[in-house]
Amino acid sequence: MTSGTSEALLAAIVLLGSCVQWLTGMGFALVAVPALVLLLGPAQGVVLANCAAGAISVVGLAGGRRRVRPATMVPLCVAAACTVPAGTWLTRRLPEPALLLVMGGLVTVAVLLVMRGVRIPALRGTRGAVVAGAAGGFMNSAAGVGGPPVSLYAVNAGWTVREFVPNAQFYGVVVNAFSVAANGVPELSGSQWTWVAAAMTTGALLGRALAGRLPEHRARMLVLGLALAGGVTAVAKGAWEW
Repeated sequence: MTSGTSEALLAAIVLLGSCVQWLTGMGFALVAVPALVLLLGPAQGVVLANCAAGAISVVGLAGGRRRVRPATMVPLCVAAACTVPAGTWLTRRLPEPALLLVMGGLVTVAVLLVMRGVRIPALRGTRGAVVAGAAGGFMNSAAGVGGPPVSLYAVNAGWTVREFVPNAQFYGVVVNAFSVAANGVPELSGSQWTWVAAAMTTGALLGRALAGRLPEHRARMLVLGLALAGGVTAVAKGAWEW
């Protein structure tokens, strides 16, 4: 694959992830991580997803910070901070095929649980926030995908989309900051960073333009369908290379 083709693919992945993140409040990692991992490798794919998702969450939070629920988000974020190092430790010790299997498997299982809207009594109240935060922190640093446990918590707490989005953005800022601190920043060339920045900006503009036109249910199913396809592909590639 030529460098130009690789950069174009990188930009397309980031653009799509950014667009769905603006549509649904959380979705960049679900959509982008499997493809980034296949393109850049597990380590670089995860840290790029952490950086990009965190940056998008910072911008998205600016307009909804007054709707953040501190009583819920504090235990979520503290629990996530405690498990981020465990996820980083795992990624640094597994060979690449095993990492692809782990990441693809986590994405696939998480998506299936979210799609089914699983009701789990343990994901309610403060205890549920701690469980969801701990699972999300580990998954975010290990596989770049920390959103599904928070989504499941929101389902079990009966949150509306309006309640979920700003809290998801707040969580994204915190957990990705911890993950970047633990994993470092991606080793990209100057031209790759330029493509990534341009794609994030374009994706944000597209996502905001489509937000009022695309029905919420269709947007959600599109995100989950793309994420499921990517997760299965990562599992298949890991199994093939094992």
